[in-house]
Amino acid sequence: MTLLNIQPLDRVFLQLGPITIYWYGVIIGTGVLLGLWLATRESERLGLSKETFVDLVLYAVPIAILCARIYYVLFQWDYYSQHISEIPKIWHGGLAIHGGLIGAIVTTVVFARKRGLSFWKLVDIAAPSIILGQAIGRWGNFMNQEAHGGPVTRSFLESLYLPDWIINQMYINGQYYHPTFLYESLWNIVGFILLLLLRKANLRRGELFLSYVIWYSIGRFFIEGLRTDSLMLTETLRMAQFISIVLIISAIAIWTFRRVRGLANERYKD
Repeated sequence: MTLLNIQPLDRVFLQLGPITIYWYGVIIGTGVLLGLWLATRESERLGLSKETFVDLVLYAVPIAILCARIYYVLFQWDYYSQHISEIPKIWHGGLAIHGGLIGAIVTTVVFARKRGLSFWKLVDIAAPSIILGQAIGRWGNFMNQEAHGGPVTRSFLESLYLPDWIINQMYINGQYYHPTFLYESLWNIVGFILLLLLRKANLRRGELFLSYVIWYSIGRFFIEGLRTDSLMLTETLRMAQFISIVLIISAIAIWTFRRVRGLANERYKD
């Protein structure tokens, strides 16, 4: 096969007359459903109603997607102000995870207060589901050939022992690129396993979620430095790296504050 014959994978999952279903949406939806299944099982084990996370997801997911899109569009306003019709087309990509997390967390705070539940208990249960959903969701970026890093050679990609179908998908407009979607997906899978192990350690309430925030943010900081499509805070500062630093510092500060003030006496399994 010559380079000129390399064709990207079809972004369309299914065509039903005028309705087009994209792999991007299917993959994101799969991550959400698998995460919901895991969270529901764990919440029942810890004494919550099995409907708790179903109800939460019905609110949190649409709001998270909306916030993820708004976040992305705001930082790409120079483009979207000239292409208004593109704003609702999330199947073209362009969902910022940090925006989605902000929307989901705010929704969970309100939900917990309305239901008389512990916010920290809910997010502790959800943490492994969130990072697993992120690991799966990155493959939507793969299908869209987005969220990649800088130029590399084919021999470099082959040295990573990647299958040809991944290497070929990283061939975009005549150039191979770093599969940063894969780096982050693998980092998140390791984080998912780590969080499952930390469940057994019976950390204090809130600390499992804070562990997720720290783990994800460390990986995102370094991987973001390889990407070519970063949302920029300034001409030289990547927004995701700045947010990652803020989240790491904030998570450590909250962890310390809650322990010092005696706000984290309950354990995960309590």
